[in-house]
Amino acid sequence: MKFFFLLLTTSVFLVSCKDDKKIKPNIIYIMTDDHAANATGLYGGRLASLNPTPHLDELAREGMVFENCFVTNSICTPSRASIITGQYSQTNGVLDLWEELPTTKQYLPKEMKKLGYETAMIGKWHLHNEPVAFDYYKVLQSQGKYFDPEFRVKGKGQWPDNFVKYEGHSSDVITDQVLDWISNRKETEKPFFLMYHFKAPHDMFQFNPKYADYLQDVKIPEPESLYNQPNWGSEATRGRNDSLINSIGSSISTRHPNRSYVDIYKTGDRPTEKEATSAAYQEYLKRYLRCVKGVDDNLGRFFKYLKDSGLWENTIIVYTSDQGMMLGEHDFEDKRWMYEESIHMPFIAHYPKKIKEGTRSDILINNTDFAPTLIELAGGKTPEYMQGKSMKKVLEGEEPKDWRTSTYYRYWMHMIHHDIPAHFGLRSKDYKLIFFYGRYHNLEKEGTLSMYWNDEKHSNKVLPTPVAWEFYDLKNDPEEMNNLYGNAEYKDIIEAMKKELQETRKNLNEEDEEYPHLQEIIDKHWND
Repeated sequence: MKFFFLLLTTSVFLVSCKDDKKIKPNIIYIMTDDHAANATGLYGGRLASLNPTPHLDELAREGMVFENCFVTNSICTPSRASIITGQYSQTNGVLDLWEELPTTKQYLPKEMKKLGYETAMIGKWHLHNEPVAFDYYKVLQSQGKYFDPEFRVKGKGQWPDNFVKYEGHSSDVITDQVLDWISNRKETEKPFFLMYHFKAPHDMFQFNPKYADYLQDVKIPEPESLYNQPNWGSEATRGRNDSLINSIGSSISTRHPNRSYVDIYKTGDRPTEKEATSAAYQEYLKRYLRCVKGVDDNLGRFFKYLKDSGLWENTIIVYTSDQGMMLGEHDFEDKRWMYEESIHMPFIAHYPKKIKEGTRSDILINNTDFAPTLIELAGGKTPEYMQGKSMKKVLEGEEPKDWRTSTYYRYWMHMIHHDIPAHFGLRSKDYKLIFFYGRYHNLEKEGTLSMYWNDEKHSNKVLPTPVAWEFYDLKNDPEEMNNLYGNAEYKDIIEAMKKELQETRKNLNEEDEEYPHLQEIIDKHWND
């Protein structure tokens, strides 16, 4: 009898252990490229009434939305490096589009494998080196193509020549490959960690032709700052007496003679400058939102598969983007800037078992926090070498303790490609402080052409630009129309933020020891 009881107890224990393994959640990290938070329904804003993301909005209603999610360096490769490493740019070593993240620093998939997860990376990678830390990968070459994309595939030859080509639009093809991988997994006894990355809605917005009529007869709401913003900016972004207004920041209007969407989209002859700008803006936004629509429809298809296959309840889904996007605000396109539309990304977390539906958090998070959060959701602990913070407790309903009061930002690629001056700063819940130091970190490249160094038609030369501070009261001026730096009413707030900025740069290894010419500028102009 004792033997029978012992056998029964042992059997129950073994079954219980097996069940515990079964209930360990799958984790799917979904990321788009350049999807601004305000190009959704869930964040409100001028585009919400267009209902561009119904499936994402539904995911948000069933999970948790983070109101204040920001990038730390708003450009593809550095952002993705921060996501994979949980580190800021100077620590992981990826400052710009060209620097490679060593394979030894593919930390996130390494940590997930330690926790017993099968790992896969499908879609846009853009970190140059082979994603060797994943059990499986199928990744686009660099940016990849919108149509008939080619993927480098694990098991199909030697990197970087292991190409497989598919027909169709990239958003559809990437989703097809994700579904194929999940459906044909062999290690089904393990939970899986999947990074599912779209190319869209990255410029040049080559949408699936089936969306050509989407928004065709709709007038997209236009930002006031596209046309009028007399108190925005500084000498760093406009030049003294607006002397640099035609050479800084790619434009929607004809303002920037080398990089203007009026010219790119061939909007035809218009009797007035404002009409030409409006026509270019409408074309720009419609192309962009058609790419967003293609992503959202594919996510609807994907979510249905998860529900139909019984994976929905035991799968953590995170949706975000690698950065935001300027959608005509301040007459800008692309990203890179520390202005709100460029740095603000969507962040949704969904898990029926643990995350209460319909919840929102206003804590300040950034993309260095993604890896720590995913690791802790998988049952691990944030590694000491990561600089980000885990949001796991927040997702489970706890109030955060000792959370950051501001988030740090740094853009390095001075006057390159889209002609944006180098800068850094802090964004708190209510205020934003930006320091434009106006120099490239690589002195050997100064004086060369800015668009990948060889395109005279679309480039300025990489030369120093004016140094200046900007300060915005986001509570009273959310569109950042009034630079209040120098306003006596904000003197104490600005001084406090400067002190916090100094401490943050020191604590995050973001000071410029390797670039003394930059530190000299910082020291000289800190108290301007």
